[in-house]
Amino acid sequence: MSDRRLAIGLIGACLLAGGSRQAQSATDAPLRDRTASPRSLPADNIPSFGILDEDGNLVPVPPLPNGAHHTPGSEPESSAPGPTLAQAVEAARAAVDTCAAAGYRIGAAVIDSVGEARAMLTADGSDGSHVFVAMRKALTALRFEMPSSQASELVPKDPELLARVTPNMFVSGGAVPIMHRGEAIGAIGVSGAGRPSGASGPIGHQDELCAVAGLRKIEKQLK
Repeated sequence: MSDRRLAIGLIGACLLAGGSRQAQSATDAPLRDRTASPRSLPADNIPSFGILDEDGNLVPVPPLPNGAHHTPGSEPESSAPGPTLAQAVEAARAAVDTCAAAGYRIGAAVIDSVGEARAMLTADGSDGSHVFVAMRKALTALRFEMPSSQASELVPKDPELLARVTPNMFVSGGAVPIMHRGEAIGAIGVSGAGRPSGASGPIGHQDELCAVAGLRKIEKQLK
């Protein structure tokens, strides 16, 4: 593994473990509180005001320093490599449509190289939770740079691989990495199809077929 890939892996492990954003200044603090749970998805942040406190009172807006608000033309919040918005939406939609054609209502999630969501789509009639499971599968595919179905077979047998699993992952079939020039720049995950009743094959097999369809939709654009 090259020094560059090793560095990316180490950074990715830190970001995936607790949710991620690029480093933020102190002026962003009131807007960038993080959820404490290690099972939280990357960037699952919420401001420290406008929510109920432990006594059931609504936390008021604190004095915000200059620069704490987003302004037109401000610097990007993230510069992490990943599929573009158009690519992410196209891939997610292709996954949803492919599963719909096969009779399944699913959720699809596309993430970037640090595990943050680029696009999340829920099919009509689908349980809204599926996109979040799909994102957790995508985190697995991204972390191991392989289909999540393959990871689900290898991880239980290898303590070193198991040590790389973070609490916010779902190690099950249904996601594939998005590769560009030999590097994982993201992943696409699908959930909701699972395994048809009476069918053989691993859990998430149909999900992964739809994720692959989404990836194929944008593969030529990534070259």
